[in-house]
Amino acid sequence: MTNKDYSQRNFNSLVWHAVFLALTKNFVNINTVIPTMLIEAGGSSFHLGILTAIMVGGTGFMQIFCASFLTHKERTKKYLLIGINLRVGALLILGYLLSFAGGLEGNYVIGFILLLMTIFSFSGAFAGIAYNDILGKSINIDSRKSFFILKQSLASTAVLASALLARKILSVYSYPSNYSILFILAGGLLLVGTAGFWAIKEKISIYSKTLSQKERFKMFGIALKGDKNLRNYLYTVNTTSLGIAVIPFLIALAKKNFGLSGTDIGNYLLLQVGGMIVVNILFKFLSKGQRYKGILAIHIISGALLPIAALLFQNNHTLFMLLFPLSGLVLATKEIAIPGILLEISNNENRAVYTGISGAGSISTIIFPIAAGVLITTIGFTPVFITASVLISLGFIFSAKIECSRFKVGKK
Repeated sequence: MTNKDYSQRNFNSLVWHAVFLALTKNFVNINTVIPTMLIEAGGSSFHLGILTAIMVGGTGFMQIFCASFLTHKERTKKYLLIGINLRVGALLILGYLLSFAGGLEGNYVIGFILLLMTIFSFSGAFAGIAYNDILGKSINIDSRKSFFILKQSLASTAVLASALLARKILSVYSYPSNYSILFILAGGLLLVGTAGFWAIKEKISIYSKTLSQKERFKMFGIALKGDKNLRNYLYTVNTTSLGIAVIPFLIALAKKNFGLSGTDIGNYLLLQVGGMIVVNILFKFLSKGQRYKGILAIHIISGALLPIAALLFQNNHTLFMLLFPLSGLVLATKEIAIPGILLEISNNENRAVYTGISGAGSISTIIFPIAAGVLITTIGFTPVFITASVLISLGFIFSAKIECSRFKVGKK
């Protein structure tokens, strides 16, 4: 096979995985499905805080260690397969355990959820670093744009289909059967998706020298010390990411004020996914050029509004449902702006290092959920949500200092 043949084979393999990954996402949605499952198992706001810290903050923070381990590896496919199969195993085991969770003590179920979601999340960080490395060297440069367009188109359809199916399962079946079905389906679909990775023909990376673990971490320190732009990026991410960390606590607030049925959580999930799809379509057709700082501003505003709107709408179930399309806006703008700015402030030589360091932008999303989980039980939602809104707004200060290489503020 020629390199061109390998590129087409890898192109098809990565698209195959992307479709099946998209199908699984809503079955194990970290903002709606998993928090609700934990609460229905008897979890408190404190347990929800730990879960959020693991799945939202911990995953990103683990990138530092995963990147240091995988930097300058000639082959990363085997590490990708290890990570993805650990995720499959965690989903299938949790789905099996949930099938008879009704006969187990609540604390055991909560413990199983936290343990298996930790394995699922941390192995995802490991697989993600390997995936980015393989993606960058396995598809020809002139095919990448086509890959991302096709991937996004198919994934959007798959995400919507899985949201509708997840809503149906949550509405028809009760706890714990509904979550058992969702997790077994997710594990099975992700397992089928791994076939794409097995089919990849990996290009071997050649490095002039092998770096020790100490030398790899030293690279991170040098980059962080020498680039003010990178530091402002991390400050921005640490403040704005609190908008993401607040979302699972909307489920706890809904449970407190309205109760939670399978239909409710299915509706919340569908509204959130719908919001994300609409936002992606609007940005695709209305934005001219990739002005990431403008999208980042929308991310900060919507993130700061979310906890305040939750407090204002907490006594009206109909209005409360509007929070979930808004949370979709927060999630969608984050997925566009944060990685986009990282690409702008890095180059081909330092991008792997910067990607690893970007995990430090998750420190706040580890600390905040745990603190919020404790404080909500003692002082309530109002002071915690107001504080979150203020902290998110601070992102404007740091984001204004970031200089993007191609798109300066006010310029094309």
